[in-house]
Amino acid sequence: MKNFILLLFVILLAIVPLFLLQGAEFDGADGQAEEAIAEIAPDYEPWFSSFWQPPSGEIESLLFSLQAAIGAIIIGYVMGFSSARKKYSTKE
Repeated sequence: MKNFILLLFVILLAIVPLFLLQGAEFDGADGQAEEAIAEIAPDYEPWFSSFWQPPSGEIESLLFSLQAAIGAIIIGYVMGFSSARKKYSTKE
């Protein structure tokens, strides 16, 4: 029951802002930082530029999702491994 309540809470946290802030733009932090820098120092030039730009926004989203999935798999493996190690270790 506790897991169900936590899952419901997470779902509400994700959905409620969409209804409360209808019409709001959910921009990323990178874009907001770029705008703030342009306001503060209009003649600022970045130190470096990307060596590869994804051909489209869909591929950029795909790579971001793939990175998140790989991270989740690694975290899940480590947590599962440590949980199993505690469960099956013999205490002598």
